Amino acid sequence: MVPDVNAPIQIKEGKLIQDADRMILNAYDASAVEEALVLKEKHGGEVEVVSVGAAKASETIRKALAMGADKATHITTSGDELFDSGSYARILAAFFSDKEFDILSLGKQSQDTDSGLTGSMVAELLNLPYTTNAVGLEIEDGKLIVKRQGDTGQEMIELPTPCAVTCSNDMNEPRIPNLKGIMASKRKPVEQIEIDDLSMDDSALEANTQVVSYEEKPAREAGKKFEGEADEIAREVAQLLDTEANVL
Repeated sequence: MVPDVNAPIQIKEGKLIQDADRMILNAYDASAVEEALVLKEKHGGEVEVVSVGAAKASETIRKALAMGADKATHITTSGDELFDSGSYARILAAFFSDKEFDILSLGKQSQDTDSGLTGSMVAELLNLPYTTNAVGLEIEDGKLIVKRQGDTGQEMIELPTPCAVTCSNDMNEPRIPNLKGIMASKRKPVEQIEIDDLSMDDSALEANTQVVSYEEKPAREAGKKFEGEADEIAREVAQLLDTEANVL
């Protein structure tokens, strides 16, 4: 569950003021759910969604169920905790440590912070084969074939299962739940467990990072327009890059 980034946002005295009623299913997680459903439709199996969050997170869990997921687990929090990526990763790792699964399909990042850290931390804590920024998934001979978007092109990576993968929102177009799916979601099981049930040390829940304050993005400076002959402009641009921008 993340704030709707299209909702009005204000910054007052270094604090971020958001519309608490405009919470949605994270777009990257929606793509992860969609791709899991596609794999299920091709190869069978079961899709379970797991979310850590306050009571309101049940709304986004129900959306994933309405998309077609079979069941869900809601690890409940009070909503007042100051968790960071590491906190969430340790919670998820504790939950999955004694579970059987083939693929942990996670969103690459969250829409609000864009940290993109939780997935890799979960994989490390569970000692799982792992890859990031997936734009396509397929199963061949019991192995996961990941099409990954790299910096200069796409890569094809083969992972044994169980494994973990983080999904880009460029992977697919998540389905919009229809009325039948919405009605069916109300009958699907959602197990609620509290963090205390995971028997974690308090230190494991502590955040290692802290947001000190928020600031408005500085206004963009006006560009510089050059006039004259091409060779003169080129020399002037090169001089500016060398003396002012210090990039040459």
